[in-house]
Amino acid sequence: MVQSNNTMLIGNSDESRHGNKIGMESKKVDSAKQHLRHVEKDVLIPKIMREKARERCSEQVEDFTKCCKDSGILMVVKCRKENSALKECLTAYYNDPTFYEECKIEYLKEREEFRKTGIPTKKRLQKLPTSM
Repeated sequence: MVQSNNTMLIGNSDESRHGNKIGMESKKVDSAKQHLRHVEKDVLIPKIMREKARERCSEQVEDFTKCCKDSGILMVVKCRKENSALKECLTAYYNDPTFYEECKIEYLKEREEFRKTGIPTKKRLQKLPTSM
């Protein structure tokens, strides 16, 4: 057995060493694809979460918006019920680990697509190719 770079290799053949290195490299590549920077974890993924949560709580958002428009200056007092319903709905999504993972996967797909094409998601969605 040969000990090299904190890994144990059995035998001295080039195949076993290269096979092991290739396996380690692919694991590094996979983990690099999944690695999230601080700004991604704390800013970009929560931004996606907010957008999706607002879509899923659209009924509460609509009720709160309507109440605010109808109440004017007194909205702080008059729309407490609608505001608390909206907060409750949004908070349920923000605290759901499954929802976080769903948004994280969506973000990772967008990031991977950006790395392949160099085109941000917004521009990709805006500029649909036309054939004329």
